[in-house]
Amino acid sequence: MSVLGLDTSNYTTSVAVFDGCSGQNVSRLLQVRPGELGLRQSDALFQHVKRLPELFSALADAADLSQVQAVGASTRPRAVEGSYMPCFLAGASQGRCLAQTLYVPFFEHSHQQGHLAAAAWSAGKLELLDKPFLAWHLSGGTTELLKVEPDGVRVQAEIIGGTSDISAGQLIDRAGVLLGLSFPAGKALDELAGEMSENQGYPVKLNKLTFSLSGMENKVRQLVTSGCPSREVAGFVLDTIASVVLRATRKAQEQWPGLPVLCSGGVASNRRLRQVMEQECGALFAKPQYSTDNAMGTAILTWRAWQEGTVL
Repeated sequence: MSVLGLDTSNYTTSVAVFDGCSGQNVSRLLQVRPGELGLRQSDALFQHVKRLPELFSALADAADLSQVQAVGASTRPRAVEGSYMPCFLAGASQGRCLAQTLYVPFFEHSHQQGHLAAAAWSAGKLELLDKPFLAWHLSGGTTELLKVEPDGVRVQAEIIGGTSDISAGQLIDRAGVLLGLSFPAGKALDELAGEMSENQGYPVKLNKLTFSLSGMENKVRQLVTSGCPSREVAGFVLDTIASVVLRATRKAQEQWPGLPVLCSGGVASNRRLRQVMEQECGALFAKPQYSTDNAMGTAILTWRAWQEGTVL
């Protein structure tokens, strides 16, 4: 027996199957024109609708879908009032149709809840979802420090810190485009920075648990204009992010001592951030393929809801 999960975020189409222990995720990045910094929602929605059938075909080749007992989908960015993005309609609508066709229940989740579930499962700590913990959601659109509490089979996340303007992912992508890298630029910037041991970052000011990264974009532009080597620019960006995330985490741990820290989202796949956070505060990370946008977390939450017989 298994369940299906769908997630159609702003930059990735993904489908997954989960059987309570193991699973399979199939995903594909949306196409962004060279030099551009993103997609309009209408373009993202169009690409999702086109790609979902081929991804389901690939998933059927990789896993047994004959015993699907439930279907779940990410239907909004966060589990809060007013959270909405049109791109999630693609996965939500196809998920509902699949569930009705198969005569199985359909469960709604948020994209952020899916990220947290996928990260906890991939880190081998799925039990985190049943107790309070601290978490980072670090992505192209979000840099949030969260205090997470169990909420039935899902989780409820309260924002306690993070950025006040652009996200860490936006800083990485904008720096990457300035350096001539393809969008999204996280993986390429990580490889470009290499294994530099000396910290090249800037000490971003913390206001309690909140910080601003917009000034760093201007500094990156100045570095590029002045002819600074691309490798050093990449190191500057990634070290700056790792440093401020670590300092905010330490402050949160002082306020909520003893709570484990889980890092999720595409930026959490960065090697520098992972090394710093694991060594300095014992943070838990997903495997890189489950840090980026994926449907595995949605499938995991759907399994939990189906097992409990919960109507969400």
